[in-house]
Amino acid sequence: MALDPAPAEPAAEAPVTSRIVALVSAGVASSRADLARELGVAPSTVSGRVTELIDAGVLDEGGAGESRGGRRPRLLRLRPDGGHVLAADLGGTHARLAVMDLTGRLGAVREVPIEVADGPEAALAAILEEGADLAAPSAASSAASSDAAPGARSALRGIAIGLPGPVDVVTGRVESPARMPGWNGFAVRDWLAERAGVPVLVDNDVNLMALGEHFSYPRRVEHSVTVKAGSGIGSGLIASGRLHRGATGAAGDITHSRVSAAGEIPCSCGKLGCLETIASGAAIVRQLRAQGLDVTTTADVVRRAGDAEPAVTTLVREAGRHLGEVLCTVVNFVNPDAVFLGGALSTLEPFVASVRSQLYEGCHPLVTKNLVITRATTGPEAGVIGAGRLVVQHVLADPGAFLLRD
Repeated sequence: MALDPAPAEPAAEAPVTSRIVALVSAGVASSRADLARELGVAPSTVSGRVTELIDAGVLDEGGAGESRGGRRPRLLRLRPDGGHVLAADLGGTHARLAVMDLTGRLGAVREVPIEVADGPEAALAAILEEGADLAAPSAASSAASSDAAPGARSALRGIAIGLPGPVDVVTGRVESPARMPGWNGFAVRDWLAERAGVPVLVDNDVNLMALGEHFSYPRRVEHSVTVKAGSGIGSGLIASGRLHRGATGAAGDITHSRVSAAGEIPCSCGKLGCLETIASGAAIVRQLRAQGLDVTTTADVVRRAGDAEPAVTTLVREAGRHLGEVLCTVVNFVNPDAVFLGGALSTLEPFVASVRSQLYEGCHPLVTKNLVITRATTGPEAGVIGAGRLVVQHVLADPGAFLLRD
């Protein structure tokens, strides 16, 4: 995973240590001489900072590069055992957790039962406990490595968590969630940071899923829309390679778009006739139960649709059609390279086919000319991949924190 070597602020104002890590991570510089040339600072300054980063376990130096007329330079790289981050994707009844090293390599992944309805403190405490247990084998493995830097072996460097509701990313608080009782206004970032002692990033789960899918797709894309269709519905937008959150962080909230076919069905947001009420997994469950079928979860819907039960397949197709109708407006407006479909319902071909059909029918031909409409290639790992990527870049942008802690 490459870190953008150009910081948001002018390069001259960024700490030299931070810029060193960014340049090595991006592959722009691979030796001390490269760094001195790119940064425009004295080789002695670069050498001192690089030595600090090696001692802290952030960088490794070994091997020989190509000679440019003198001695062959020793090559710099990020140490995969220089620490790890914890990525968490919290759903209504479960959380997917993953460990990622500082090179962006995904390690152990685990799904654990966690009830968001139990409240923030119970859910977040469970995530910290499970995360520590998940990282333990990684820590043991790194400790066994003979070249692991003392004091830096698999240290936790940061946490990123995706939540199934609106998030103020500046304050790390949940904002007016529809299905998260007890979470409104809760300071998730501060609560976790106080207990873990590392930087914490908090975002909407679909935003992180969009990041994970966009940058994992095998073909380069600049603009993409990612939709998560599970018990609820959400979407995330990447524009020109950057996550677009909007003025208040609510960009992509298509779930509460008014749909005429939904009539006056009440929604969890307090309005009537939202897309969620007829196109989500929860909506399909409600409709099937009204028909007398014994279903309680979206997983039941997926299983029965996989068995080609006519009543279930019909509702799944209708859900895909309703979602596709709303997405037409989004796709026409954004003109993305790709639409990625994730979540439990996206595993069902009738659902995906209905969405795709509506987009081709309802969008301008120029918009769909080269448009990719596909299932998310990262599957259920999209959220933790996006979360891990986000926090790794955040941590590497401030490697001075490594030196303070180690």
